[in-house]
Amino acid sequence: MNKKLFIILILLMSLSLVGIIFVQAYYINNSLKNEEEQFTFNVKKALSFTSKNIEDREFKEYVLKFQDLLDQGVKPDTTAFRELYLKEEGSGSNEKLIYRNSILEENYKLSSSIFDIGLDSINIKKVLSDRETKVLKSSALESNSNLNLDAMMFEFGKLSKGAEIFYDTAYEDLSYRVPIHKRVTKEEIESLLKSKLNEDNIDIDFQFAIYSNDLATKIQSEDFELITESTYSVPVFQNKNDGSNYRLLVNFPKRNVFVQSSIIKMTLLSIIFTSIIIIAYTSALMQLLKQRKISEIKTDFINNMTHEFKTPIATINLALDAIRNPSVIADQDKVLRYLKMIKEENKRMHAQVENVLRISKLERNELNISKERVLLHDIIEDAITHVELIVEDRKGKIKVNLSAENSSVLANETHFTNVIVNILDNAIKYTPESRAPIIDVTTENVGTNILLRIKDQGSGMSKAAQKRVFEKFYREHTGDRHDVKGHGLGLAYVKRIVEDHQGHISVESEKDKGSTFIIKLPLIS
Repeated sequence: MNKKLFIILILLMSLSLVGIIFVQAYYINNSLKNEEEQFTFNVKKALSFTSKNIEDREFKEYVLKFQDLLDQGVKPDTTAFRELYLKEEGSGSNEKLIYRNSILEENYKLSSSIFDIGLDSINIKKVLSDRETKVLKSSALESNSNLNLDAMMFEFGKLSKGAEIFYDTAYEDLSYRVPIHKRVTKEEIESLLKSKLNEDNIDIDFQFAIYSNDLATKIQSEDFELITESTYSVPVFQNKNDGSNYRLLVNFPKRNVFVQSSIIKMTLLSIIFTSIIIIAYTSALMQLLKQRKISEIKTDFINNMTHEFKTPIATINLALDAIRNPSVIADQDKVLRYLKMIKEENKRMHAQVENVLRISKLERNELNISKERVLLHDIIEDAITHVELIVEDRKGKIKVNLSAENSSVLANETHFTNVIVNILDNAIKYTPESRAPIIDVTTENVGTNILLRIKDQGSGMSKAAQKRVFEKFYREHTGDRHDVKGHGLGLAYVKRIVEDHQGHISVESEKDKGSTFIIKLPLIS
C-alpha cells in the first residue's frame, strides 16, 4: 500500500473514532443536563406545593376560628353601610338595567388569646359584599302602572343577602405576630414534601429548613446545612404583595448520585462499547503497522537472500565452466580445487536454507530439542573450534576465561553449539575489515545460574537496533551497502533456542565500540 494513502486512511479512521467518542460524550452530557433540569423542576414543584398547602391550611384555621366567634354571638362595635345604585336606559332598546353594589363593614374587638399572638385584644374587620344586576322590559313597565322604578330600586337593594368574609389586613397582622414554629411543624413539611416528591419518583433523603430573613429558625431537619449552589428554596407565608420574610429550603445530599443513576446504564454501555471500538481499532492499527513492517522486513530479507545466493551460485557456475575447459580438466589439482570450492559454496547455501527451516520449525513447535546434562564449558570450547581458523586468518584472537566453578546445564549440545557459533560468527562479521577481531569469552556463576559473556570490539549497534536485534528478519539499515552478509535469522534462532532452555539472552552495545551478548542459564546439581 502506498505510504501516503496508508497515512490518510489512518488519519481518517482516527478522526472518525474521535468523532464517535465526542458525539457519545456530548449526548451523555446533554442527557445529564436534562435530568438535572427535570430534577430541579420537580423539586421546585414540590416546594411550591408544600408552601401553598401550609398557607391554605393556616388560612382555613383562621377562618374557622373567626367563624366560631361569630357563631357565639359576637356583635360589632360599629357598622358602616355603603350602597351604590345605577340605572341605565338603552337608547335603542326597550330595556332598563338596574345595577346594585352594596358593601357592609363590621368592626369586631375580640380577645386575642384564641389566636395565640401575645396581645390583649385585636380588631377584625368583617366585610360583606353584595352585587346584583336586574334587567326590566320597558313594555312591562308601561303595562303595569303600579310599578315605580325608584321604589323598585329601593326594594331591589334588599333582595340579595349573599355575603363573603374578607380579613382585609387582619389575617396578615395576626399571622405576622405568630412565631414560625407555631405556624408550621417539621412533620407537616416533611410529610408534604415526601408525598409530592414520591409522585415524581424522587425517593431519596432530603434535609429542609425555614429561614427568616436569611437566619435559621427552629423549623429545620437534623444536620441541615445551607449550601448556596445546591439548595432549593421558595417563599412561604407570602403577603398580598407577594412578599415574605420566610423561605422554605431543601437540600438533597445524594442529589448527584440520584441524577446520574438515571443515565448510568446508558453511560456504562456507551463506555463499554466505545472501549471495545478503541481496543479493536488499536489492535487493527497495530496489526496493520506490524504487517507493514513485516512486509518491509521480508522485502529486505528477499533482497539479502538473493544477494547471499548470487555469490555462491556465480562461484559454482565459474568453477563448472573452468572444469569443462580441456586445459583445466587435465590438471587434477585444479579440478580438485574447483570441486572443493563447489562443495563449500553448496554447503554454505545449505546452511542458510537450514537456518530458515530451523526458524520455521521452531515457530510451529516442530523442532524436536532433546536435552541432557552437559557441561557448558565443553560446548563453548567446541564452538570456538568452528571459528578459530577464520579468526586466525584475520589475525584476530579469542580470549577465553571460563571461571565458573559449576557449568552443568540441561541442554541440547548440537543446538546450543549453534547458538554460540552464531554469536561468535556475528562478532567476526561485524568487526570492520581494517581491524583484527578480538573476542572475549567468559563465564561466571551467579546464584543458581551461569552467565556466559561474549564480547567483541566490532562496529556495535544503536539503541534502536539493540531493542530489535533478536527479531526475525531484522537487520540494522546500512543504506545500499551489503558489506556484512546475512538475512536476519541467526539471532532470532539464538533467542528461541536459549528461551527453550529456560534461559535468557540480552545485549549491551555502543556504536563503534563493540557489543556484549549475555546468556543466562539455570544450573543443575
